Amino acid sequence: MPVLPLQKKAMGILRQFAEYLFIKKRDPNKPITRWTKYMHGMNRISLFMFLIALIIILIRLVLLPLMKK
Repeated sequence: MPVLPLQKKAMGILRQFAEYLFIKKRDPNKPITRWTKYMHGMNRISLFMFLIALIIILIRLVLLPLMKK
């Protein structure tokens, strides 16, 4: 079954998330410039902040009401 362009793009996005979260190693043959390092660093920071915000929201919506009972 051929891979559709949308599926290929989605897999690229998931691979990039895995690299940001240090789940998957980066391709060592891929050239990296200073500006892409900065961009990836800022993306990594924003992704971590988003995950922390989700955890805080879940704690406030789920755990705090359970603890008040």
